[in-house]
Amino acid sequence: MIIINSTKYSYFLLSPYVETGLFKYALFIVIMSLYVLIVCSNLLLIVVICMNRSLHEPMYLFLCSLFVNELFGSTGLFPFLLVQILSDIHTVSAPLCFLQIFLVYAYGSVEFTNLAVMAYDRFLAICYPLHYNLHMTYKKAAILIALTWLYPFIAITVLMSLSVPLQLCGNIINKVYCDNYHIVKLACYDTTVNNVYGLTYTAAFIGIVLLMIYSYIRILIVCFSGSKQTRQKAVSTCTPHLASLLNFSFGCFFEIIQSRFDIKNVHNVVHIFSSLYWLTCPPLFNPVLYGLKNQKVKTGRRKYLTVK
Repeated sequence: MIIINSTKYSYFLLSPYVETGLFKYALFIVIMSLYVLIVCSNLLLIVVICMNRSLHEPMYLFLCSLFVNELFGSTGLFPFLLVQILSDIHTVSAPLCFLQIFLVYAYGSVEFTNLAVMAYDRFLAICYPLHYNLHMTYKKAAILIALTWLYPFIAITVLMSLSVPLQLCGNIINKVYCDNYHIVKLACYDTTVNNVYGLTYTAAFIGIVLLMIYSYIRILIVCFSGSKQTRQKAVSTCTPHLASLLNFSFGCFFEIIQSRFDIKNVHNVVHIFSSLYWLTCPPLFNPVLYGLKNQKVKTGRRKYLTVK
């Protein structure tokens, strides 16, 4: 008979942090600067969209939802990260750890569903331009935004309800922030329910990916079969969204690879930066992509800053 020592740990140890000496203060300043830049840029565009009535259209409402989520996700990561950089003992209490898991996973899920809704919106605008206002009403846009937030929050709440009661055989997380997958790996007993739910949740997002691929195939068909003006309009409206989608997907891919597979030949610093990519780069680059490329947003930003 095998006896497994399990317990409910009151804290977790984050192992990837390395001692950097005085360099940690320089790292703190860099991370703090990134956080301030993310907050200011996303907040500026949220205010610009809310204050300009000409931007009260479904496309810009979806953008506003995207920027709100990036503020939400950054706040779930950066303050915690800044404390850990300055700390000599890299531990986190169990309640705070599970709270961070909820915030980070909710951010990733909302970001993905928001990008999917934006792809659907572009599909209607380019493939059915004459009937766009009929298909994409303000009421429908509000329902889609509500679902964009509600579905991930419910799904992550269920995920957390399965992970919190687990009896664990260790409390060392090989990551710079708390991660549900690593906590499930620490469980002493059978985690079949957690794994099945995780696969179901992943399958739902794969279905969303297939719908996004279908949308862009239809958009490409319109681009190649339409006039030069149609192609230019499609490229100008879809390029920022595609860049944002690829940037986020690229970060998620690295996150999945390093979490699911034990890559021993990669330096610890590379692991840290690759795990932070999907939480840092989209909130940093999306305001630039949409704020610089979209003419209406640029005009509204200029007008708002001039008035201020």
